[in-house]
Amino acid sequence: MPISAAQRAALLTATTVLLAAGCSDGGDEADATRPSGTAGISALTSQKLSWAPCPAPSAAEGGGPAPSPLPGGAAWECSFLQTPLDWSVPDGETIELALIRARARDQERRIGSLVFNFGGPGGSGVTALPGFATDYETLRGRYDLVSFDPRGVGRSDPVECLTDKELDAYYALDFTPDDEAEERTLSEAQKRYAAGCERDAGPALPYVGTENAARDMDLMRQVLGDDKLHYFGISYGTELGGVYAHLFPKNVGRALFDAVVDPEAGVEEGALGQARGFQLALDNFAQDCVDRGAECTLPGSTVAEIETFVTDLLASLDKEPIAGIGDRKLTQTQATNGIAQALYSKEFWTYLEQGLSDAEGGDGALLLTLSDSMNGRGQNGSYSNIQAANAAINCVDFKQRYTLGQAKERLGQFREASPVFGDFMGWGLSSCSQWPVPGSWEHPDVSAPGAAPILVVGNTGDPATPYEGARSMVKALGDGVGVELTYEGEGHGAYNSGNACVKKAVDGYLLDGRVPASGTVCK
Repeated sequence: MPISAAQRAALLTATTVLLAAGCSDGGDEADATRPSGTAGISALTSQKLSWAPCPAPSAAEGGGPAPSPLPGGAAWECSFLQTPLDWSVPDGETIELALIRARARDQERRIGSLVFNFGGPGGSGVTALPGFATDYETLRGRYDLVSFDPRGVGRSDPVECLTDKELDAYYALDFTPDDEAEERTLSEAQKRYAAGCERDAGPALPYVGTENAARDMDLMRQVLGDDKLHYFGISYGTELGGVYAHLFPKNVGRALFDAVVDPEAGVEEGALGQARGFQLALDNFAQDCVDRGAECTLPGSTVAEIETFVTDLLASLDKEPIAGIGDRKLTQTQATNGIAQALYSKEFWTYLEQGLSDAEGGDGALLLTLSDSMNGRGQNGSYSNIQAANAAINCVDFKQRYTLGQAKERLGQFREASPVFGDFMGWGLSSCSQWPVPGSWEHPDVSAPGAAPILVVGNTGDPATPYEGARSMVKALGDGVGVELTYEGEGHGAYNSGNACVKKAVDGYLLDGRVPASGTVCK
């Protein structure tokens, strides 16, 4: 069944935070709030934010309309924070970070600001927060909800590596080469991509990493007028929060880590964990199809048969792409991206089932739409900078550099971890091989002795940040800091899943300071 324009629009909105509303980089009203130049550290900590109505998001943020009013009619406010480009030279050149805020409903009982990072790395918090605002309406009772575009992201001096047309070609490439010619093509493409990022970002490229972003958050805390940083980190946001806690343990307030990145994992271990996580999610999706019997439109009566259908479909797309959207075809790479995107939430399993069935019949529109969503491509053909920022931040953070040859040597263990996603995760080790800036660490240090309790929520069915990462984070934070809460469910993250047990525990902690017993399980 062909996907309708309405379905395509709904998917592009629903499956990514990038197309939600936020601030733009155009218009005199927005520019009037932007500080510039250089400033001493005392001037930065004492700067006053000029909050103004939020215009529409920029192309780098994903485009779309300005954010709709909150329940009750309250308006979103946007501003800019001036911060050092290089925190080792705090009196030197400065850059601007875009912020968004929704003020607490009960100002008399206001706790402070609750700062969100929704992950990526590379996701625009300025667009994401309004998109998920209804989920956090209870928290807005006593918190100003605040989010931001981290350095290199969205409106905060975004890294942009290729033109939209070049990105269409890049994302259609074969990222699992079958011979030396395809390996050379991939290597040359990676080199062009990295060169484009360096050309665009220039001298700012070495400074987009997580440690600088954590220092930005402590400056943000001070400028917002909070003694402690109250924080809600999701996915990569848990890594950023962990680094913040390590650097500023005494400044940690009430902090939640949801969909937890394993801080002990390096590049290879993290990629293997994701391969296993997405395979587990696909297993669960296939089991759901089996359980529904004739209602499921996919061929096969067992999990193994359904997954064989998926691997056969991807193999056929490797040989011959099929019709997609307009003159764009669905390639093997894009189909795999689309499958992975749909596994982020159980709510999208129905789209995955339809997309796979459509692709079997020669129609790749739905899987291509899902892939576009992951890559930040809008219906008008323009891309947000989420993937460029993702590459820039990861490659500046991590020291490990794998050549294509070294990635190829490791394919066996990746294929064992996942017959469907293993090749892509394995070859993906080479993504920083051509990067012009060295990385900072083997893995982040998140030890935070003396910090206040941090609630760490792991989801047993999470494909992108496997459950084991939560336990690893609790251990790495240190005794008396990490408090583990388990959600036995599907999808990426727990708080937004709708599970009442998780919401009650998190709200009780953030609003009233009630720390649940470590080891609590929600089903």
